[in-house]
Amino acid sequence: MLHDRVLVSLEGEPGERRSGGGIVIPATASVGKRLSWGAVVATGPNVRQVEAGDRVLFDPEDRGEVEIGAKDYVLLREKDIHAVAAERVDEGSPGLYL
Repeated sequence: MLHDRVLVSLEGEPGERRSGGGIVIPATASVGKRLSWGAVVATGPNVRQVEAGDRVLFDPEDRGEVEIGAKDYVLLREKDIHAVAAERVDEGSPGLYL
């Protein structure tokens, strides 16, 4: 990894999903600007706020895709991450910071 890049593994399948009320939404349904969660696999040496194992929220349209060992990953800049959910956050904190 170089500079401020973050390698992210996508969580779940991009296929159909269910709404909170149990309605099945097909993969072909067009949704507005929807952000995605992913797990950080590796980081570059200049990444300061994210570590491997963190969950990050990002815009799926602002990404580069790469296939390593027959598995798809997303390559992002640290500045393209909208939120981080990390277990290393201090006690009393919500565990999600922006």
